[in-house]
Amino acid sequence: MNDQLREYVDKRDFSRTPEPSGEDENVDPFFVVQDHRASSHHHDFRLMLDGTLKSWAVPKMVPEELKVKRLAVQTEDHPVSYGSFEGSIPEGEYGAGEVKIFDRGSFELLERTADKIVVRLDGARLKGTYALVKFKGKETSEKNWLIMRTR
Repeated sequence: MNDQLREYVDKRDFSRTPEPSGEDENVDPFFVVQDHRASSHHHDFRLMLDGTLKSWAVPKMVPEELKVKRLAVQTEDHPVSYGSFEGSIPEGEYGAGEVKIFDRGSFELLERTADKIVVRLDGARLKGTYALVKFKGKETSEKNWLIMRTR
């Protein structure tokens, strides 16, 4: 198993949940936004990077208009096969609730540092350049980022 997926696998009982366990095929880089109706309704923004889906929970949806910044909380990496997952995660399991794909498409990586990722998305709904920027400061969580559409 890919060490990057250890946290993902440890949180799930695959005999109970229909989520993919992490056997992935080679595919071209893509992004996916999943509408996740769990204990709190949010969207999961995922980018295929480093052989996994780097993932952020976005409570108020990925912004489609310029100059709008939204919180994006980084979550555990997910297997690439999760990019096509839709279904119901059973009550009592991590992330219980309904998952549906909101948008999916290709992306081009424009910039990547430890604190910033800039991509050009080409999906059915989301198109254009987006930046993920890590919050800075002692009072913020290492997992808190901002996502915004840029020029």
